Amino acid sequence: MRLYLLALNPTDSVTEGFLPAAARLGLDVTVLTDQPAAHLRTAPDAEVLECDVRDFRAVISRISTHHTPDAVFTNSDHLQTQTALAADYFGLPAKDWRTALRVKDKAQMRRHLTASGLDAVWSTELAAGQDPAGLTALDVPYPCVVKPREGVASEDVVLVDGPEELVLRCKEIQSRRPRVALVVEEYLAGELCSLETLGDGRVRHVLGGFRTRLSAPPHFIEERSTFVSAHPEHVVEQILAQLDALGVGFGICHTEFVVKDGRARIIEVNYRAIGDQIDLMLARLLDIPLFEHVLRTHLGEPLPADLGARTDGVALVDYPCAQSAGALTAAPGPADLVVEGVELTYRPLRAVAERHELYHTNRDFIGVLRALGRDTDHETVERVAADYLAAQRWEITP
Repeated sequence: MRLYLLALNPTDSVTEGFLPAAARLGLDVTVLTDQPAAHLRTAPDAEVLECDVRDFRAVISRISTHHTPDAVFTNSDHLQTQTALAADYFGLPAKDWRTALRVKDKAQMRRHLTASGLDAVWSTELAAGQDPAGLTALDVPYPCVVKPREGVASEDVVLVDGPEELVLRCKEIQSRRPRVALVVEEYLAGELCSLETLGDGRVRHVLGGFRTRLSAPPHFIEERSTFVSAHPEHVVEQILAQLDALGVGFGICHTEFVVKDGRARIIEVNYRAIGDQIDLMLARLLDIPLFEHVLRTHLGEPLPADLGARTDGVALVDYPCAQSAGALTAAPGPADLVVEGVELTYRPLRAVAERHELYHTNRDFIGVLRALGRDTDHETVERVAADYLAAQRWEITP
């Protein structure tokens, strides 16, 4: 059976998650990408074809001139709509392209949720090139958040306190990214959480979720995520109702939301697996073939009524972050340890000597530590992880 996997840059989710899972399922995989050289470096044995994957017409043409597809899949935020359209063209199981578009476009998602009557968040859209000075005439609730309409990874997401700062921040983003439309919306206070779901269009499983610690305002860097086996039932019901209204129910989905005074409000819906290596830990934590299950849904196979997921795990992910621009001149290498029954997996995300600016986004991550324990408590896992990080040294030279 032939799986076409659409991708932009290589990611750990694809390289360490979905490609090995496809091999275990015995699938013939063709990677379609606009960055073939990068994928051949990370997956030298894969069949990689160059394609303008942002254009669904190019994707359909490339597949039509190659092998007959049995599934078309992507884990990229940016390629969900194109993948859904291509899969639908070939009559294959897929997400509804309307839903993929609806949740990727943050302004459209807000409009749809408002129309559903489930949640109304004040928001407005600033088209690419539009003068942000016009925003001062609106009744903007401050503080508010500015972010790209189709952004990811906290890129150019910033909290602003007043009209002058709002105009300034919008102009700064426009100067760097002149073709990007922006969304301005009310700031939703509360604890940031996520819900991870997996469905086949008929059955939907809740895989648990995370609580996320953010950096200090005005930026929103995700510094730590702690696994939650089950959010309160009334919270899960609210989020699932909003996902139903958006049409989300096929494949894997990572939904970010806040909770305040018992009310759960969606921040964004990422219609793919949670990233930054948390999906790799989640598969290990639940002790299920998570990536295989995802691929099977796209092959048209039903999910089991019970995934058999373990519930005895405690886990967190920590991200050491760069605090300044410059070259990384000292850093620990990869490590796999077991300390007091806690599995520690550390992976560098930057090579020594690499030079970077300070981005105020997830691109400031210089490493990732996954900590997982069974038959232990949160305090032990947190302490072991903290002790490991405290013993390491990262140096950045301007």
